[in-house]
Amino acid sequence: MLLGPSLAVSAILFSLGVAGVLLRRNAIVIFMCVELMLNAVNLSFIALAQQLGPQGQVIVFFVMAVAAAEAAVGLAIILAIYRHKQTVDIQNINLLRG
Repeated sequence: MLLGPSLAVSAILFSLGVAGVLLRRNAIVIFMCVELMLNAVNLSFIALAQQLGPQGQVIVFFVMAVAAAEAAVGLAIILAIYRHKQTVDIQNINLLRG
C-alpha cells in the first residue's frame, strides 16, 4: 500500500465528514459524519504506521475504543432526544433553553 494514495483517500473521507457535520441538520447524519472522520484518521494512522513503525497501529486501537464509546453514548442521547421531542432535526432541538 502506497503512502500517497492512502493519505489522499483519508483526506477526502475527512473532508466529506467535515462537510456533512457543517451542512446537515439531522443528528443521525451528523453522528455518521463524525464516525467517518474518525475512520479517516484511522486510515491515515495505518498508512503512516507502514512508514514510521507500529505506534500508529497501537493508536488506532485507542481511536476505535473512543469511537465505540462515542457510538454508544451518542446513540443513547439521540434516542433520548427523539423520545422527548419526536424529532432529530438539530434546528428543532432546544432542550437546554430555559
